[in-house]
Amino acid sequence: MTEANNQRFSAEAAAWDSNSDHVHTCDEAVQSIMHHVPAFTEGKAKDLDVLEIGCGTGLVSFKLAPHVRSLVGVDTADGMIDAFNAKVAALPKPETANLAAVNVLVQDADDVHVQGAAAALATRRGESGHDVPYRFDLVVSHLTLHHLPWLSVVLGILMQTLRPAGRIALTDYEDFGSEAIRFHPATKREGVESHGIKRGDIEAMIKRAGFENVKVETAYTFSKKVEAEGKLPETTMDFPFLICLGQKPS
Repeated sequence: MTEANNQRFSAEAAAWDSNSDHVHTCDEAVQSIMHHVPAFTEGKAKDLDVLEIGCGTGLVSFKLAPHVRSLVGVDTADGMIDAFNAKVAALPKPETANLAAVNVLVQDADDVHVQGAAAALATRRGESGHDVPYRFDLVVSHLTLHHLPWLSVVLGILMQTLRPAGRIALTDYEDFGSEAIRFHPATKREGVESHGIKRGDIEAMIKRAGFENVKVETAYTFSKKVEAEGKLPETTMDFPFLICLGQKPS
């Protein structure tokens, strides 16, 4: 992400969870992930170690964490990580929490920050050093792909972070044409890499990264109030959200 994005998200972090739109889209994303990833429907999710790209304040993380073995979130905005960590600290027993977040742009599966967080969580459950370097069973993200340049490179890194047969489940809004730009008000467009993700493009990139069982489909539709712009009035628009799925070969 660009520095403009980092500054914007850090500034908005304190009030992020009080925005009903943010909460609603994250709730929908979690439901979609749990519906499409077999471990959740098969009762095996407690075996999952999860990596979340662009975890923000943890709106997705804290809903997934009770269902999985561990979750490491990463984000590049200081304010978002601070808010995430404050929520962990407020848990009844933070020292036993099965989730953690680190401030880093993941460019390597062996990134020391990610490895350190995974090791700390493994230590809490008495399994430190059993799986070094640490790899994950599932990578998730929500509303992050459209901020990422070189998305094909990122998908290759995600492949490296996974164990054999591990999965990705990535949600973001769809680039359905010129009006998709209105998802972000004009004042928040600086640093936005693309206005949504294109279904065919992301499917092709996931396949090129080496994933199997690739599917890109509509997960849900989100109705969002958009600002007046030029001759276009303030209105409510429906934005389709995609879930992008793939599995690392066994």
